Amino acid sequence: MKVLVIGQGGREHALVWKLKQSPLVNEVYCAPGNAGTALDGINVDISATDTDRLLKFAQKEQIGLTVVGPEVPLVNGLVDIFEAAGLKVFGPSKKAAQLEGSKAFAKEIMRKANVPTAEAKVFYNVDDALHFIDEREEIALVVKADGLASGKGVTVCGNRHSATRAIKECFVDQVFGEAGQTVLIEEMVYGQEVSILAIVDGQTIIPLETSQDHKAAYDDDQGPNTGGMGAYSPAPLVTPELMDVIIDKILVPTVHTLRRDGIKFRGILYAGLMITAQGPKVLEFNVRFGDPEAQPLLMRLKSDLATVLLAAAEGKLAELPPLEWTAEPAVCVVMAAEGYPGTYRKGLPIRGFAEAAALPNVKVFHAGTTQHGDQIVTDGGRVLGVTALGESIPDAKRRAYEAVKCIRWDGAWCRKDISDKARKQLKEPADE
Repeated sequence: MKVLVIGQGGREHALVWKLKQSPLVNEVYCAPGNAGTALDGINVDISATDTDRLLKFAQKEQIGLTVVGPEVPLVNGLVDIFEAAGLKVFGPSKKAAQLEGSKAFAKEIMRKANVPTAEAKVFYNVDDALHFIDEREEIALVVKADGLASGKGVTVCGNRHSATRAIKECFVDQVFGEAGQTVLIEEMVYGQEVSILAIVDGQTIIPLETSQDHKAAYDDDQGPNTGGMGAYSPAPLVTPELMDVIIDKILVPTVHTLRRDGIKFRGILYAGLMITAQGPKVLEFNVRFGDPEAQPLLMRLKSDLATVLLAAAEGKLAELPPLEWTAEPAVCVVMAAEGYPGTYRKGLPIRGFAEAAALPNVKVFHAGTTQHGDQIVTDGGRVLGVTALGESIPDAKRRAYEAVKCIRWDGAWCRKDISDKARKQLKEPADE
């Protein structure tokens, strides 16, 4: 079977790498891909949003399964178009993808499903939003652009002044374009964030192993939000008992409520949760593999990914045996370009791939890279996701950072504390 992965980030490289291992798969294409996907598969020079060309390519090459990585083509309805052409595709429909494409839609679904989440109000103009802020006591709030903003449309506001500024950035300055013309203002919830992903075929829900992302740019969760500076799996914070609550109170009601509304959800249901003193609350839903959560999750997955995703696309997840996972934890450290998440340079030569690849239990997933002749160069803000398996979380961290030290380009940087939260929860020493 030929497989097409759509996208060009670290998540897509991880998908290409894992799908290529399947005995079902003889070729993996990636459109448009990056320098890493070219090493593990075959790149196709078609944008992830060029639906017409993607469809023609899939038909011409007789692609047996298409896996959509990023959110934009999902929200744009690529899955509907592929399915209408008789092609098998893993990902939610345009209607179902509204769970990520519109935070207001997601809140309404959660309200109907009685899913625990932060209280929020939706605003469509700057005056109403500012009036709401002015009428409230001085408390911490979260201002969210309703639409897709590449992980950067959420502003945590500790006071009225910062909330006012965030609202004006959306409505007046239009920092997030169309995505910020509807705004949610939420109460602040406190706790630790975890990422819970499940594969869904419309009826059956198969949760994946737990993971935890690091959104803030700098150590100790300081600085602006990014697309994610690293992740690890499993997340010790999520006990088996807590996982049962998450499945029963969040995942199942969400899928069933969508179905009652005439929306069959197939694909990845990603719940970004805050584990509060009152229990888990949903911060956001995504409808695709997380990036960088996909990297440690797929490093740990022992089951055949192609078999699982094909079964989901066909509505046959109930026929599969339980997923198998390695007991070894995995840690992914994102190496970023100088200036990210603001402006940054591209085209900088990267050195040290061979040295990193020589280390045991390490995989360097490419995100923002491209090939210039014989040289791999930077081509994005988040450039690499250096991922390692270890006997424990501290051991996996040590291996990942050992590989990070092998790789260099001008201005390369990363957080130094990826997975330390897990160590604190487990009360383990920093190094072994």
